[in-house]
Amino acid sequence: MRTGGGEAHRAGVRRSPEGGLVDVLGTAAMVLDTEGRIALWSPQAERLLGYTPQEALGRFAARILVDGEHFELVLRLFAEVMSSGETWAGSFPVRCKDGTTRLLEFRNMRLQDDRGAFYALGLATDGATLRQVERDLALSVRLVDQSPIGLAVLGSDLGLVDQSPIGLAVLGSDLRYLAANPALERMNGLSAAEHLGRRAGEALPFLDGDVVEAAMSEVLRTGVPQVGHQVEGRTLADPDTDRAWSMSLYRLDDSGGQVLGLAVSLIDMTDHHRAEAEAERARHRLALIADASVRIGTTLDLEQTARELAEVTVPELADVAAVDVLDSVLKGNPRRTEGPALIQALAVVAARPTPAVEAADPPGHAAHYGADRLITRCVRTAKPVRVPYLDAEKLSRIARDSRAAGLLAEAGAHSYLAVPLIARGEVLGALDLIRTDNPLPFTEDDEVLACDLAARAAVCIDNARLFRQQRETALTLQRSMLPHNHHTPAGLEVASRYRPAASRYEVGGDWFDVIPLREGRTALVVGDVMGSGINAATTMGRLRTATQTLSRIGLRPAEVLRHLDEITADLDPWFATCVYGVYDPGRNTCQVSTAGHLPPVLIPAGGPPQLLDLPAGAPLGVGGVPFSDVTFDLGPGDRLVLYTDGLVETRDQDIDTRLDALRTLLREPDPSLEESCDRLLRELRDPSHHDDVALLMARVRD
Repeated sequence: MRTGGGEAHRAGVRRSPEGGLVDVLGTAAMVLDTEGRIALWSPQAERLLGYTPQEALGRFAARILVDGEHFELVLRLFAEVMSSGETWAGSFPVRCKDGTTRLLEFRNMRLQDDRGAFYALGLATDGATLRQVERDLALSVRLVDQSPIGLAVLGSDLGLVDQSPIGLAVLGSDLRYLAANPALERMNGLSAAEHLGRRAGEALPFLDGDVVEAAMSEVLRTGVPQVGHQVEGRTLADPDTDRAWSMSLYRLDDSGGQVLGLAVSLIDMTDHHRAEAEAERARHRLALIADASVRIGTTLDLEQTARELAEVTVPELADVAAVDVLDSVLKGNPRRTEGPALIQALAVVAARPTPAVEAADPPGHAAHYGADRLITRCVRTAKPVRVPYLDAEKLSRIARDSRAAGLLAEAGAHSYLAVPLIARGEVLGALDLIRTDNPLPFTEDDEVLACDLAARAAVCIDNARLFRQQRETALTLQRSMLPHNHHTPAGLEVASRYRPAASRYEVGGDWFDVIPLREGRTALVVGDVMGSGINAATTMGRLRTATQTLSRIGLRPAEVLRHLDEITADLDPWFATCVYGVYDPGRNTCQVSTAGHLPPVLIPAGGPPQLLDLPAGAPLGVGGVPFSDVTFDLGPGDRLVLYTDGLVETRDQDIDTRLDALRTLLREPDPSLEESCDRLLRELRDPSHHDDVALLMARVRD
């Protein structure tokens, strides 16, 4: 029967547009006979499961749609529906034609025809689609229940509920307000009537209207919603406070696809935004502290440690940073007194070239600061000094003099922070921070962060300071024990060198000696105490004294080393290597014995350098190992080179290669032994090697 459009309309019948809820669900229908064979199969069933009617009709449904593990359960459920006539509803996994499994939502019920025969009707839809529709429906219901939106009439007559915390508005296709709810009125400080007819940039002049309207135009053009677009600024409701909102934009279309305008929702996220900003600042602080833990204190060099602290703070915390230490601390006499302070700069770091660097004290320079200066107050009180905003008077209390104050002003210094460096209960100095390019003043949070960095770095600086003092003490002790003026040995010209560890961290136990003996003989000695520091230097001094004593009683070199071995064993756990030779000008010979030491080099007059073939012997301190002597000729013009391993050892070459390099250098004659010593040190010594060097060269006079 055909019904005209007018008749259908009068009868209350209308055709639904495609894309409605029924189409979204895509409900499939199938009918089974009493045996469970498929009797009817809908097009939706074909789209959902993939089987064509020809493939499905007449087949047992359970065989093609159900996995074996569920077979018995399905038969039981089918029997219950067919016997009781009760509807069964629920979800069930169904096998598709392509072998995949889909979870379907079912409604199964019994049907009866006019002959009394029974059938089973199954209605199914995709479970995931149904869940999504249910979620969307629940969200819509909640939004309607709690929403400020209630459409009274289409268009500008939009009623908005008062209780919503969400600001809502409708804008026309010209991006002018058609409606605003009370929450939006409160947010913007404008009544709904004051919104009407205005564009967003006109209603909210403190926001970046161009950016907001560009986002609105994009949604109008594409129809793609923008959700959670962050907007920051101020409104007339609170013009002195920066706020943040989450803005969502949705295009409004009628059923024919005509664009009506935009729906806008705004959620005030200021507290959340501030919390996130604070969390980000906390993460930044933790990252900076973690970075400082890795970068500060990589060495025991005082200046480098101070520079590492300054570099960590620039430019993350300041534009210019200086690390200053009390002069009394550097001299090993830390004390807190009133009045002026003598302060020495250890490091100055800037983010870029700036006159502020010239205003700071240069590293290594000590300067007097009066009691009224801010850095003096910091180190005297052991408390931070923070000046958020600098003026001419405060600049004069930062700088060492009027010229430095002028340079700071020229650099644009506008905020200052000084925090004390405190280690083991003593104030060592201060970390000084200045902002020139960063427009923000130092805050309380910056002060807390700077104090944390200073506290961590102060221990490293103090360790480096104490190590320097210990090293200088050991070096002074060691040098005091080395010979300063050689006597003029009979028939010999002698030159020597001692160089402490190039790294500036180690003071070893290397030594040399030239000892006059009876009958015009001369003992030549080079030794190396294993280890470093004051203890190694002290052990070296004991062995040198013992060597001088043993030499003067006329013992052979092997006997001297045997006695030294016994003495060293009593100094446990110390060990040492040593080469001991006695030159006899009457016989033109040299008698040598070694204790685990590298062999001397003999350069015969007019001949090539050669390593002496000597029994290596065990290091001094091992105990119970015999030593032996080797005697060789040492005539006019011959040279003898004794040295410690610091001269030749490197990390990247084996010792044989380095000894070959030594012999190669010794092939080239120098005008004097002094120049030979300097050339060997210059050409052979690894500047990064953490070991000291003792070198002794002797030449038989013609």
